[in-house]
Amino acid sequence: MGRPKYFTPNEVSVHNTIDDLWVSFLGKVYDLTPLCEKYKGDVLLKPILQTAGKDISNWFNPKLKDIRTHIDPLTGCIIPYCPNGRFIHIPPPYPDSDWANDFGRPWWKDESYAVGILSKKTRFIKIINTLTSQEQVIEVCSEENMSEILERYLKYNQHAASYTWKYDGRNLDMKKNLEDNTIPDEDEDFYTLSMNDDTFLQAIHLYFNDDLTES
Repeated sequence: MGRPKYFTPNEVSVHNTIDDLWVSFLGKVYDLTPLCEKYKGDVLLKPILQTAGKDISNWFNPKLKDIRTHIDPLTGCIIPYCPNGRFIHIPPPYPDSDWANDFGRPWWKDESYAVGILSKKTRFIKIINTLTSQEQVIEVCSEENMSEILERYLKYNQHAASYTWKYDGRNLDMKKNLEDNTIPDEDEDFYTLSMNDDTFLQAIHLYFNDDLTES
């Protein structure tokens, strides 16, 4: 089994329409587009549409990995906690013969919607192509290894794999992440000093592999 794919909150946030809807909760990212298609027009879809592209971990009990519950002040019964209103697969608060409960697993327990893991900490890194002097600042997941960061960079340079990646004169191990390659995370320092981190980011340098000079 391959490595999981990591996503930044910004990447999740762009999937915010009924035809392309992602959410994150309890550390994972879910593509609920098929759910939206199945229940299109259902009023119970509205709370999910309102949170498209956002993190909805506050809907869940992290220990039980299930919807939070609270006591209904009117009935004294324990009912699901729905801060944005009742949504798909949540039963009505009172017995209702019209409610169909034959849907199987509720969507928040259905791992078929999972597409990856939400990064616990993202970082901005500066990449300098020494051949063209082109600079690019990109946001990456701290959990990603350098090969996965290379994949992100391909949209700026489709030949990125033909370069040697270096930091502070050292060749980077493409199987390791930034921290394991001893590239410091200075976000907190930048914040404390109110510095423009794009300007002062320490850079990764790319050196083109000239096949004619290789032995």
